[in-house]
Amino acid sequence: MKEFIGSWFPGGSTLTAADYSVLFVSLLVMFLVGWLGGRGIKSTGEFFLGARRIPWWVAMLSFVATEISAMTIIGVPATTFRENWNYLQFFIGSAGARVLIAFLFIPAFYQYNSTTIYEFLRVRFGRRTQYTATGFFFVTRLLASGVRLMAAGVAVSVLLGWRLAPTILLFTVVSMLYIAYGGIESVIWTNVIQALAFLAAGALTILFLLKRVDGGVPAALRLAGAAGKLQLFNWGPSPLEPGFLGKFFSDPNIVWVAVLNGFVGSTAAFGTDHEMTQKLLTVETRRESQKTILLSIAGSLLTLLVFMSVGTLLFVFYKQSPGLALPVKLDTIYSHFALLSMPAFLRGAVLTAIVMASIDSPLASLTAVFVTDLYRPLARPQATQAHYLKVSRVCVALFALVLAAIAYGFSYFDKMLWLAFKIGGVTYGSLLGVFLLGLMTKRRADRGTAAAMGLMAAVNATLLVLSEMKIVPLGWSWLVILGTAGTFGLGWVLGPVLDGERGTLA
Repeated sequence: MKEFIGSWFPGGSTLTAADYSVLFVSLLVMFLVGWLGGRGIKSTGEFFLGARRIPWWVAMLSFVATEISAMTIIGVPATTFRENWNYLQFFIGSAGARVLIAFLFIPAFYQYNSTTIYEFLRVRFGRRTQYTATGFFFVTRLLASGVRLMAAGVAVSVLLGWRLAPTILLFTVVSMLYIAYGGIESVIWTNVIQALAFLAAGALTILFLLKRVDGGVPAALRLAGAAGKLQLFNWGPSPLEPGFLGKFFSDPNIVWVAVLNGFVGSTAAFGTDHEMTQKLLTVETRRESQKTILLSIAGSLLTLLVFMSVGTLLFVFYKQSPGLALPVKLDTIYSHFALLSMPAFLRGAVLTAIVMASIDSPLASLTAVFVTDLYRPLARPQATQAHYLKVSRVCVALFALVLAAIAYGFSYFDKMLWLAFKIGGVTYGSLLGVFLLGLMTKRRADRGTAAAMGLMAAVNATLLVLSEMKIVPLGWSWLVILGTAGTFGLGWVLGPVLDGERGTLA
């Protein structure tokens, strides 16, 4: 028994009682808020949508907290430490995507009173399209969220001196308990605490680093600029350069490609992934939902700037301190620095930010889609609300265990921020293409749209493997773009072929 405990909890952490007290108090407040928000739930409408009584500003903070997650807190500082500020180019496109979602997607979801966004596809096309989309959602969300959970687990295991397995288990149990109790309402209200926690931790880290950098802000700007760490735009090669097309299609950080991918990728992530859109459907009216996503532009940009600054300042700090050892995995640079160089309380603030950002898992959205889009229509269409609510809580626990296993498996990968994007690149294009076909045209199809989604996902999966093997010089950022255009076009063409008269214009 002692050997088992020693293998899972080898120790070595320098955290103090003050650090743990910050985490304990924050978790206590989060559970209290979640308990108050989730009381008295009696139906799936309350469990999945919070009865659409969430204030818009709370939904906005929840949206930002879900978008950011531990991937931003851990992955963005590591990316700017290793690379530069090119990542901000993606946000330019992301801001435009939110405007499109506000005025094209949200009105349709509220018009059809959707519990999940894939119900819109059933009404617009048919059940084959709905089931295909839900299948893609499960694959994408489980894998991408597994990367997020793994990133948080690695960082927190460094701080706590635990092995990765018990750290992931801790997150899993905590998420399972409060989400199974209060559903989406508990998730959203605790997201408010989470958003404030990681913004505070990031701001405190910046202030601490500036005090540790010799020469302050001017020296930091000079050193980072000389190393190319402040480069914002990557204009790419000149069209007259030899090999221009190869570089253009293989480098995802070229500004035109990055902005386009940020626009298309964010439209897919925020408009066709129920993990994000679930928050937008919890407010009472369409206008409030539009306000929620439009104001998330400012909240997300602020958070992104904070953690990109952390990564750049970490580079400057270690540049001025060449005798300090770097972690084996640079993905853990932030938690490594917090553990070895930050004082008590500040370490606790960073630990709390990572833990809080990790607890917001996709369990509520996965359960909502499974029960609403699959279990209810296929297994028990006439059951009581009490039955569906019981099934929903069981599903939260089952999905939590599946997610934990996936997260542990992803611990063998590096450069986790880009890994999360590559996973979405395979299926997001298919999802976005079919939603755009439904929102922007009157084409009626079901077999045709389902076939188009499957074909383009297979094409993108093949292209991703070939590009990773360096056989095809194609950057991962093109996958969503190709998938979207291909699914839209194939869905339009295959509708009349596979659906007969039904696959024509309405």
